[in-house]
Amino acid sequence: MNKIATYRVASNPTRFQARELTVLFAGESQTNPLHRIGPKVVDYYLLHHVLSGKGTFRMGEFEAEIRPGDSFLIHPGQLFHYVADEGDPWRYRWVAFAGNGSGSLVNEAGLILERPIVHTGTNRTPGERCRSIFEAFKTRDNSASLAASGHLHLLFACLHEVAVTEAASLPRAESHLEELARQVAGYLSTQYAEPVTIEGMAEALGYNRAYLSRQFKRQTGISPATFLTKLRVDHGRRLLRERPELTVEQIASSVGFQDALYFSKQFRRWYGQSPTDYRTSVGNALK
Repeated sequence: MNKIATYRVASNPTRFQARELTVLFAGESQTNPLHRIGPKVVDYYLLHHVLSGKGTFRMGEFEAEIRPGDSFLIHPGQLFHYVADEGDPWRYRWVAFAGNGSGSLVNEAGLILERPIVHTGTNRTPGERCRSIFEAFKTRDNSASLAASGHLHLLFACLHEVAVTEAASLPRAESHLEELARQVAGYLSTQYAEPVTIEGMAEALGYNRAYLSRQFKRQTGISPATFLTKLRVDHGRRLLRERPELTVEQIASSVGFQDALYFSKQFRRWYGQSPTDYRTSVGNALK
């Protein structure tokens, strides 16, 4: 059965500002057999999501056959071309965007130059987000550009989630325990100033506390509790040097110690002197 070719596009009613992440236009098309675009280059990012049919896509050294559920990204300045299948030409939706923040959005979703494709399978969210951007532009409302940016972020959040799941299913050179230790270190490094507990961290990461502590110590040689204490002491040491207007009590509180005396005890344990003596020695060295 021959499919009737269609083409619809809607552009952003707001003028593009290069310093801002902006969706430029969005559209949808049912292509003819062997419909070809390129070889050419564009100066913006152009994401396609295939709803049905198939075709081939090439950009630089990357080439792949694209099927329903696949999203592929054209990078600015890169020579590309794509062509619809002769027997089953594709139907796709597309979104163009540019501005500061585009690169980080793309990298987080894993759509790098070397492999600018994500397989989303039967997940309908990417296609629906593309359509939402198109519909927002059709309204020509003053808020259309802002709404489109919101849908773009949600679209890339979905692609990022799929990319992470794909990566998790691939063989890894690093072990599960190394990854677990990295998660613990990352969690504590961002939460050290808060009233964090090892029990709370284990629950947040989805592990048994005893198992988490045992495996972290196996990888690092110290327990998570010791790692957290040293982290807090080290940050306190930095504040003693850099913030002379803060009292020892204020610094202790700033790095997660509820008791300034306990902070002083731990500081002496790790550095062999009290916080006050350390601050004095640093001050004398700078004179």
